[in-house]
Order: sequence, then C-alpha cells, then structure tokens
Amino acid sequence: MGARILLDHGEGGAASARLVSEVFLRWLGAPPVLEDAAVVPGAPRLAISTDSFVVRPPFFPGGNIGKLAVCGTVNDLAMMGATPRYLTCAFILEEGLELDELDKIVAAMAATAAEAGVTVVAGDTKVVGRGEVDGVFINTTGVGFVPQDVTLSAGACQPGDRVLVSGPIGDHGTAVMLAREGFGIQSDLVSCCQPLADLAAVVLEVAPGLRCMRDPTRGGLATTLLELCEASSVGIVLSEAALPIRRQVRAATDLLGLDPLYVACEGRLIAVVPDHQADAALAAMRAHPRGVGAAIVGAVVEAPAKLVLETGMGGRRPLVALEGAQLPRIC
Repeated sequence: MGARILLDHGEGGAASARLVSEVFLRWLGAPPVLEDAAVVPGAPRLAISTDSFVVRPPFFPGGNIGKLAVCGTVNDLAMMGATPRYLTCAFILEEGLELDELDKIVAAMAATAAEAGVTVVAGDTKVVGRGEVDGVFINTTGVGFVPQDVTLSAGACQPGDRVLVSGPIGDHGTAVMLAREGFGIQSDLVSCCQPLADLAAVVLEVAPGLRCMRDPTRGGLATTLLELCEASSVGIVLSEAALPIRRQVRAATDLLGLDPLYVACEGRLIAVVPDHQADAALAAMRAHPRGVGAAIVGAVVEAPAKLVLETGMGGRRPLVALEGAQLPRIC
C-alpha cells in the first residue's frame, strides 16, 4: 500500500518488468512472450508497435527526439521481421517551447521516416502549461508487414545458437548522458540512433534459421539478453573480449561507475542464429553500412544458466537484471 512510481520503473530493468507484470498485464492480458511488436494474424500479417519518447536533452550528438521517435518504433517492427510502412505520431508540447526547436525536431522526423521508407499517416498535438511536461514528448505507433514465412520470437532461442550484435554498444546512452550532464568530459562520441529495417532484412536473407532479433534499448545489451534467457528458458554466455565497445564509451562509463552492458543503444540489433549460419550472418552485417562493427559475442547454452560474462581474466561474472535508474530519460 502507498507504493508510487519511481524513475526505476522506466529503466527497462527488474522494476519495469514488475510494473508491466503486476499492473498492465494483470488487467490487459499477458501474451505468451513479450515481443518488440505484436504480429496480427491475417493476410498480409501486420506488425504493430507503439512507443513514447521523453529523452533529455531533446537534442544530442547524432540526433534529436524526432529522429529517435521514428527509429525507436520502426526498429521494433523490424525486429519481428516486418517491413515498416506507416507511422502515427502524437506530440505533447510545453507552453514556451521555441517554435524553431519544434521545427528542427519535425524536420528530423520527416528525414528519418523517408530514410526508413515509412509514411507518417496520422498525428495529434496537445499543448500543456509550463512545467507540466519537459519541452516535448512524442509518441509514435508503427505498422509494418511480415512475410508469411517469417516467424521470429524471443522464445525461440536454442542451445548451440550464436548471439550477434550489429555494432558497438552503449553509444546512444553515453552520448545522451554526456550531452545532458556534461561532467567536463570532452568527447566526439555520437548516438548510434538509426533505422535498422534494411540491416534486419539482410540478416533474414542470409540466415533463414534466424531465431529472433532485438534492439537493446532501455537496459542495454545485458537486460535484453536476460529477457531472451527468460523467454526461451536457456542461458547465454558472453565473451568480454568479443564485445564491441568504443574507447570513449569505456572511458566515460568507467569514470562514472556505469556498466556499458546496461547502457541503451538505439541503432544496434541483436540476432540469435543457428551456429552454422552465424558466420554468414556476421559477414552480411559487416558488409552493410549499418553493421560495420558487428561481432559474434556469445552462445546460447542449456538452462539453468542465465546470463554469464566470461571475463578477460578467465573468470565468470553473472549478469543480473538492472535495479535502479542507471541512466534515466535516455529514450
């Protein structure tokens, strides 16, 4: 009794999972596995996803909240094997927001939508008083089409599969954090925010046995892989030496006592593929401009193991669900 919403509930970790389970799924119904988008039966099959974006600051190196709002939703569709086609967008604006800032945000949305091959078909705008919202919040809902022969699921991972990531992790969250807080750190790091449907399509083409894809947004790589472990009743062993992490991200997170494995990405995908298709998937990713830094970072193993990191020192470190707000308002 008396419990209240905390920042921790928005971080994608253990508190978020409890909130979803104990409130939303309790009343709205629980699917067998929580996916990035819902695939609706029919011909053609539709994938539908919705997301809200509250990033602070709204402008950051490599993008802004408008670009992020498009990428976040179209990428969730792409992770289900869908070709994104349509978006709706809803804006909540604070009285006093500069029109020039809003113009830049909407222009970025338009440019990113064109890059992603989607059309914005509906929208809504609300204005609230000063202090009732932080500048601008955006909600986007996306619709895409899923081929009849494509079925991807977080619950499909099998022991022996390989885990790939399409590029360096932690760029987005670290870039936003440095733009917001400053800390006196000079860095040329930019967000990885980008649409991923074309890269996802390449992976699907060369790895027909693809089990699932995910974009490691809130909670980062570790939290996303823990969700796969839970959904598939398997374990995953990561190789610390294989993880692609930029020098700037390591330096900033080390200085601030953060773990890059839990820092949000907004332009990376995780793919779980059968072992015999892993090399082909990796080569295809690296040949694509959005996947140049791709790497095979781990393997799926039998339960009861969960998520384990093999360290450079030869030890094993269990990775657990994030508790606490490591980096709030990242997306």
